[in-house]
Amino acid sequence: MNTISAAAGLVGVDLAKTVFSICGVDGRGRVLRRQDLRREAFELWLSQLAAGTVVAMEACSGAHHWARRCQAYNLQPLIMAAQFVTPFRKGRKTKNDQADAEAIATAARQGNMRFVPVKDVDQQVRLSWHRVREGYKTESLAIGNRIRGLLAEFGVIVAQSDTALRRLLADLDTQRGLPAEFKELLRDLADHWKQLRVHHDTCDARIEAHARADSRCVRLRGIVGIGPITADAVVATVGNAREFTQGRQMSAWLGLVPIQHSSGGHARLGGISCRGDAYLRTLLIQGARSSLQRAKAVATEKATPEQLWIRTLDGRMPFGKVIVAVANKHARQIWAILAHDVDYDAHACLNDPMHRQTHEVYAA
Repeated sequence: MNTISAAAGLVGVDLAKTVFSICGVDGRGRVLRRQDLRREAFELWLSQLAAGTVVAMEACSGAHHWARRCQAYNLQPLIMAAQFVTPFRKGRKTKNDQADAEAIATAARQGNMRFVPVKDVDQQVRLSWHRVREGYKTESLAIGNRIRGLLAEFGVIVAQSDTALRRLLADLDTQRGLPAEFKELLRDLADHWKQLRVHHDTCDARIEAHARADSRCVRLRGIVGIGPITADAVVATVGNAREFTQGRQMSAWLGLVPIQHSSGGHARLGGISCRGDAYLRTLLIQGARSSLQRAKAVATEKATPEQLWIRTLDGRMPFGKVIVAVANKHARQIWAILAHDVDYDAHACLNDPMHRQTHEVYAA
């Protein structure tokens, strides 16, 4: 939904936990009303709006929930990234809920504004498993470092691996220099650390089940370097990816393209922009590392065209650029598979005239 009907009204809503600020504008952008409503009154107010009214919001916690509520009331929800709304706020030093609501309404009227697709309940549930899994990873790392720090206070240094730390915690009785009370504390921490690993494994199993049950994820896993976690996260985030008109837009949205500082016809490219979903970008970068290792290990006669291309990149570019280039290619391949509903074909590029031309150049 990237267009706004001229006949439809438009309201900008600054979402919050308790008090919601509303700004209604007419077709010329003039403010017609400002209002602050508490949560219960806000939902009642939504149900009383005329069908087709555009309700604009910033992408934040709860935005997709309220967008689905708007759809249930036959309204047109529009969700925008906060960074696109900021330039329309009057005054850089003046920020309050009323000013934010007006800026949201003004930004939504722009013809070239990009909007966030509304996620359904299933997508948000699947993404919740990924968010919780990342939380368990962070907590597990923190507890492991805490145990190492405490042991270092008593002169016990452990090798930098979870296996070595678990081995030491399992044989605390052999550590004669540690006080009994301190050993009891370590055992409690070790039990908590073990529980986190169990919860983390549970998340992995549920994500794997989601990926197996979704045909889109099965097709994505045909790409070398795309596993169940990456496939499920991509599908749960972008769905069929048809919000992007081409693979370039998706890779740019993921922050896998260089920053431009071009002027006067001179193109100046910097490092990658690192915009968009950092979680998906991280998964694609890690998958690109795996893909590079596979390309180096496979025999030349058994290598796919993509693996031969990766080897060519590795021979003439720094490691970091190779990884980003492979991740960028994977993002474009993911878009093609989801948007066109096709299976992955490792030899599809051989039919592209540009591939034959490039191959002839490198062969020469």
